[in-house]
Amino acid sequence: GWELRSKSTSSWKSTRLSPMSMAVGIYPIFSCRWKMNGTELKLEPDSRYRLVAGDLVISNPVKAKDSGSYQCVASNSRGTVVSREASLRFGFLQEFSAEERDPVKITEGWGVMFTCSPPPHYPGLSYRWLLNEFPNFIPADGRRFISQTTGNLYIAKTEASDLGNYSCFATSHMDFITKSVFSKFSRLSLAAEAGQSQGPVGQDQGGLAGTELSLDSPARLFRSPVPQIKWRKLDGPQSSKWIGSEPLLQIQQAGFEDEGTYECEAENAKGRDTHQGRIIIHVPFLFFFLFFSSNGFILLFAQNRIEVSGGELRFSKLVLEDSGMYQCVAENKHGTVYASAELTVQALAPDFRLNPVKRLIPAARSGKVIIPCQPRAAPKATVLWTKGTELLVNSSRVTITADGTLILQNISKSDEGKYTCFAENFMGKANSTGILSVRDATKITLAPSSADINVGENLTLQCHASHDPTMDLTFTWSLDDFPIDFDKSEGHYRQASAKEAIGDLSISNAQLRHSGRYTCTAQTVVDSASESATLTVRGPPGPPGGVVVRDIGDTSVQLSWSRGFDNHSPIARYLIEARTLLSNQWKQMRTNPVNIEGNEETAQVVNLIPWMDYEFRVLASNILGIGEPSLPSSKIRTKEAAPTVAPSGLGGGGGAPNELIITWTVSWEQGKNQGGTLWRFWGEIAAAIPGPKSGKGFYSSLSEPKAAPYRVIAKSVLSSEMDVSWEPVEQGEMTGVLLGYEIRYWKDGDKEEAADRVRTAGLVTSAHVTGLNPNTDYHVSVRAYNRAGTGPPSPATNVTTTRPPPKRPPGNISWTFSGSTVSIKWDPVVAKADESAVTGYKMLYRQDSHSAPTLYLASKSQIDIPIPEDFTHAFVQIRVTGPGGDGTPAEVHILRNSGTSMMVEDSGMRPAPHIVVITTNSLLMVALISSLEL
Repeated sequence: GWELRSKSTSSWKSTRLSPMSMAVGIYPIFSCRWKMNGTELKLEPDSRYRLVAGDLVISNPVKAKDSGSYQCVASNSRGTVVSREASLRFGFLQEFSAEERDPVKITEGWGVMFTCSPPPHYPGLSYRWLLNEFPNFIPADGRRFISQTTGNLYIAKTEASDLGNYSCFATSHMDFITKSVFSKFSRLSLAAEAGQSQGPVGQDQGGLAGTELSLDSPARLFRSPVPQIKWRKLDGPQSSKWIGSEPLLQIQQAGFEDEGTYECEAENAKGRDTHQGRIIIHVPFLFFFLFFSSNGFILLFAQNRIEVSGGELRFSKLVLEDSGMYQCVAENKHGTVYASAELTVQALAPDFRLNPVKRLIPAARSGKVIIPCQPRAAPKATVLWTKGTELLVNSSRVTITADGTLILQNISKSDEGKYTCFAENFMGKANSTGILSVRDATKITLAPSSADINVGENLTLQCHASHDPTMDLTFTWSLDDFPIDFDKSEGHYRQASAKEAIGDLSISNAQLRHSGRYTCTAQTVVDSASESATLTVRGPPGPPGGVVVRDIGDTSVQLSWSRGFDNHSPIARYLIEARTLLSNQWKQMRTNPVNIEGNEETAQVVNLIPWMDYEFRVLASNILGIGEPSLPSSKIRTKEAAPTVAPSGLGGGGGAPNELIITWTVSWEQGKNQGGTLWRFWGEIAAAIPGPKSGKGFYSSLSEPKAAPYRVIAKSVLSSEMDVSWEPVEQGEMTGVLLGYEIRYWKDGDKEEAADRVRTAGLVTSAHVTGLNPNTDYHVSVRAYNRAGTGPPSPATNVTTTRPPPKRPPGNISWTFSGSTVSIKWDPVVAKADESAVTGYKMLYRQDSHSAPTLYLASKSQIDIPIPEDFTHAFVQIRVTGPGGDGTPAEVHILRNSGTSMMVEDSGMRPAPHIVVITTNSLLMVALISSLEL
């Protein structure tokens, strides 16, 4: 169908109407005519109308002469179609009424509505409102809303700032012209007491399906405080095509499902209010049909041969005169749509030139042949068949189908001859002849025989055939009705003979998947013959399934499983294998019964190791071998048991006061049964009571120091370091030899048990501690220690580490040369709130990669460095320094012929390693390490 766009215009130089959707390449070429209000326009040379590529161009359009409905009529030798109507209207916008508008008085905090009452116009308008003067436009927000349907202004919860003069500003958009007008001002003032403002009551809204519809919430929903606006559909689900939840509800591409009653709800702290409106969707069309002939178009009505039903047009008993272009026109109050179709009524005498009867028709003796008769004809032709001069009719061996096909069955030599198809209709007649030649039938003379073989063996299935010597014979093989692809058989299949009458199939290294029904087919172009045989390939059993472990003991478990495929050979016995975490290899296990018969599906596994993780699997075997294993069972752990061998190699001695260190050796036989073994001691040592025992006597050691250091002082040095000093323990208060001091430090909020530790050696009374967190509160205490252990702690002291240095390295580094010096500058680094202050800069200067570096200090972001006369380049690192330490360096390569840093590399600060301190506990600690094997 074609389409014209409706158009609005102002008085202008010209306007142009264009038929849309005109297909490129329409053949034959068409011509266009135009109608205005149903009357054809005369396109004369001096007329204001002219055609440009089918478009109608109107020069100097005038409202009185050119307003109206336009249609394009396109014609070629195949027929005529018309476009839908397009309306040409002239836009206008009159002035607002000159009458003064009444002032509005409102109580502060209540809602108010200003009515726009726009002047006559075409097309639609957009609305804004002025406050006091142009261009002070009122913005739309949650408290103020301008309806683009009516132009009305709604204000919720009026404030003192809302007082003033209001004017409605309406704008019309017509092509390239925009015109605006504004109303007289209406003054808003406060009243001592006034009723709430009441907005208009909404009405039902109608719309065309597929367009955008909208509903406004009325002014009475604008109360104080400003309410929250919600929309809901009362008689159906909410559509996904809704736009927003503001006072204006919009629905895109409205459809039947959007028809119904809608409710707007406004709610604030004072309460809630609702308002309802209804949307009605209009779609029904009035259908009528147009038929175009050489005499113009004709309005079609139902008649003898023509039926008009809704949007359908039906013909019976077509005639040639029915050929032509047809258009369906559907219209209602929303507009008109068109759909076009071409009907071609053909009348042809039978013609065999495209589909003649096959000249030579071979057929097999005792077989069947099908001979089609498919002439081109309109209307459909009546078909007759003859053999020579004999007219053929349906019989037990002869069938003529409704479409004229001839079928001959149980063919003999006497059926040979000429067969002619005669086709006739009212336009004429024609015939086509073919010769039937009867050939010898194809037969299988040596059929394949069924066989049983074992996996890996070879076999040949024989297949010989006889056929008519005048035709070629081919053999094909299939397995379970699926053709065998010799190219993809991986060498298992090949045809054993190249002789024409022999099609033997050789199978090499047969596998279980090769079992099945094999069919040999000998085929010529006229017939085929087939014979089948069954091949059974026997092999080891398939994997058992569903291995389940139950009745778990310390040295035995009960296993059950389900029977797998026997692969055509009975299962003789089952084997059970297991593996542990100590060895990934599967090993055969002892069972009860020792030999598991093929009809069993459960057995007990014995001689297991206590307190050991196991996985089990089952294998089936027959006379052809052991099959694939089952999937592993879920992992289980056997129960623990008492040791069977006493510990050996007892030794020890020393330790802290009230403490004795004892050592012993655990062998495999001692450790293999232990599940969380409990060791007990009473003058002699026993292994996991009950069990064999062993014993030996030992001596304990001296006691730990009795006195604590005092006057402990901790001072933060850098963000991750501190110095700790103390007064030593008096020599007279020591027991044994003083080995040194232990510094313990922990974060504020942590317990002392979680403290980090640093030990000194000898009589040193200070220590440097690193690896601290920046800007963190720590508690610090000091203890003396000897071979027996640590003494009591000193009173804890507190210290706070400094903030870390700035992370950002100096940037924008540049340099200039002046005689024997180079002046280097950079952008100052400013510390952030969580970083320590910048007190200066450090610069590491190195003439080349082999020379020793020189350290320079600078208080500002500039430094002058002496250089030798033969200076060519140098490497420089610059970083900030301050209470928190040194920052990240920026490294540059200074060249004599360059004065700007071309590359800045950040050298990340390595975090200081944490000090790891190993101490002895006052409790006896025993570790058992053993290597267990299955």
